[in-house]
Amino acid sequence: MIEPLFRAKNVIYRNKLIYNDIIIEKGKVNFIVGESGSGKSTFLKLLNNSISAEAGELLYGGKDINEYNPILLRRDVSLVSQEPFLFEDSILDNFKKIYSLRGLPIPNEDYVKYITELCLVNVPLDQNAATLSGGERQRVYISIFLSLCPKVVLLDEPTSALDDKNSSKMIKNIINFCKEKNIEIVIVSHDKNITNEFCENKIEIIKERVR
Repeated sequence: MIEPLFRAKNVIYRNKLIYNDIIIEKGKVNFIVGESGSGKSTFLKLLNNSISAEAGELLYGGKDINEYNPILLRRDVSLVSQEPFLFEDSILDNFKKIYSLRGLPIPNEDYVKYITELCLVNVPLDQNAATLSGGERQRVYISIFLSLCPKVVLLDEPTSALDDKNSSKMIKNIINFCKEKNIEIVIVSHDKNITNEFCENKIEIIKERVR
């Protein structure tokens, strides 16, 4: 039996949300679904230790998540939230600054152009990120973290600002890239069409409160 990528057992967050027994499978496109307020986005934050649970067991690769160095874990397990952080600089400079902060060689412009186009960022690389729409900012943010090739990428509603056709195109591009680079992928989505088209392992989170 293949060890799950993540497993949550009776995980409790802030005495409000409980995740009883959740398995995220290795080597599959994992989609997390559930009604609004069920704790999907919170669960993603737990997976890379951006927040911590009060109780229960959360395993990554069979090892308790609290045994990992949190900074190194967040580089290996990259969370791309719905609220991207970008510098008020050009798209290209945002790539350069984030790579510099991680002590990595600056990516060449051709690679940045390739990865942004893959994420349907259809604006010039010299455009200031402050002038982008919310959806464009999110897609730039996704492209930056994908370019870093983490071990796992966690995407929170990545297609919320796109129509059906472009949503399908972007998710297909991302999945193909991740499979090529051996990046594990977990997606939170309310889009049933996208889920039905691409999901290989569906995790439904039920809104359950601690009693």
